[in-house]
Formats: sequence, C-alpha cells, structure tokens
Amino acid sequence: MKVIDKPKFEPRFLLPKYWLTWLSVGLLYTISWLPYSWQLAMGRMVGRLFYRFVPRRAAIARRNLELCFPDMSAEAIEALVKKNLQNTGIAFFETSMAWWWPNWRIQRKLQVHGAEHLIAAQKSGKGVLLLLCHFLSLEIHVRLQGFVKPAVGLYRPHNNAVMEYLQTLGRGRSNKYMIPRTDVKSMLQALNQGEIAGYLPDQDYGRKRTVFAPLFAVEQASTTTGTLLFAENANCAVVPVTCFRRDDNTGYDMTFYPEFEDFPTGDDVADVTRVNRMIEFAIQQQPEQYMWIHRRFKTRPNADDPDLYKA
Repeated sequence: MKVIDKPKFEPRFLLPKYWLTWLSVGLLYTISWLPYSWQLAMGRMVGRLFYRFVPRRAAIARRNLELCFPDMSAEAIEALVKKNLQNTGIAFFETSMAWWWPNWRIQRKLQVHGAEHLIAAQKSGKGVLLLLCHFLSLEIHVRLQGFVKPAVGLYRPHNNAVMEYLQTLGRGRSNKYMIPRTDVKSMLQALNQGEIAGYLPDQDYGRKRTVFAPLFAVEQASTTTGTLLFAENANCAVVPVTCFRRDDNTGYDMTFYPEFEDFPTGDDVADVTRVNRMIEFAIQQQPEQYMWIHRRFKTRPNADDPDLYKA
C-alpha cells in the first residue's frame, strides 16, 4: 500500500525561491493566534475584496447558482454570492487554524451529532467510506474528524514543495495517513482493513469513471462513479457526514448520517443520483458555505454541447 506519511523537513525548503512562501505562511501562522472572532471578521473582509477584485470567481459562483436554482431571484442569488465569497475568505484563515491550532483550542469548537452511525458501521466489522462535500470549512473538517475517529484520506500533491510539506503535516495532525488520489488499490486496501476514509464525490472530474445524473435543476451533471467503485469492491459502509460553521460563529457542528442501505444496486445512474440527493441535502443546509466557485457543470453530456459558463 502506498501512503503519504508525515513529511520531513528538507534543506532545499530554505532556497530563495521559497522565501515568499515562508513569509506568507509566517503571516498566516501569526494571525492564527488572534481571537477566533477576529479571524472570521478578517476572512469576511478578504471575501469582500474577492467579490470586488476577482470577478471571474464571483461569476462562476453566480452561474452555478443560476443553474441549480432557476427560480431564485437575481437579487437573492447576488446576496448569496456575496456571502459565499465572504466564506471563501474565511476559509483561508480556517486553513491556518486547522493546520496549527493546538488540540485544546480547536477541539473545544467541535460539537458532534450522530456519531452512533459511524460507531455502528465500525462495529459491524466494516471499513467506512465517509461521503464529504467541498464545503469551505473542509480543512477544519479534516482536522476535527481526528477527534471523533482518526481517518485516512485521498490526497493531491501541492505544486509548491514547501506548501506540500506544510499541508501534509497539517492534515495529518489528528488523523492517520493520506493516499494519493489516483491510487484506488491502496484506498480499497485501507477500507478492507477497517479504516475510515474520506471521499469527495461532488465535483466535476471530467468524463472518466462518471455518469450524468441530476443535481438540483441540472438534469445531466457529470458525477463520479468512484463512490460506487469503493462500495462495490471494499468491505465498507457508506456514511455521509457534514461539518458546518455555526451561524453564531461559536464553532462547528459535525453530523454523521445513517449508512446507505442496499447500496450500490447495480444501476449506476440511480446510485449516483442517490449520492447527489445527499449532496443537495447537505448544501441546502448551509448554501453560503459551499464551494460554488468551482465550475461544477463544465463537462457536458456531448462534447459539442454549449459551454454553460460562456456568456
């Protein structure tokens, strides 16, 4: 099994080409020691700057919302875009909290609900495939998961060697190990060994291992069949989980839901649609906290279909 263990510091990380990275990281680390409420306020301020000066990302979020919620008014969509960009700004500071806060500080921000569903799946002798979504507090979610039950996760290397070192170290603080996201065999082995493993089925990964299924008002959204692959080929339970920042800004609620029963059925479209329905349920709880800035519907059913993101 190929796993990514905790990394070691390398002398090359001190080369001049990484000095700007270290400066930026040092600034974020220093800010991470400020009061939580201050960091949230700073994040919202950064998000307002995103909205004003990074119009492309705001346009993607706006278009996604138009496609998913065609009955929503333009005014309501724009208000949600503004809130979403503010939450995107907060995510920068939440990353530093997830990577560097000591256990005593971050653990007291967590409230867990439905843990009995996770425990029941493990007691049955199965591994657990956790269905997660790309909410903007994902880095916090990963760190907090370790306080409930340490898990393993799929992993995409960072192009910057210093950031690769820091993110691997940070994400492994309270969990076990990471597996390269293309290494399906190692993920299956981990699940068959009874591990808990996180999986994110809610983005557009192109045409490979996908089917087109409904997602909100979009009738044919390219959706990965990876969930089915793991559920079919590993001794595992599929357990959805969400983690949201509370509206009163006092911390995070992590909620585990009942295991998917009779899954998969062999009907890929029906099974993937079931996964998408769970994603819809999660997003509807806190739509402003979802990562709308990803071009979720960039892959069309036919290669010559019009691009949904072109004006």
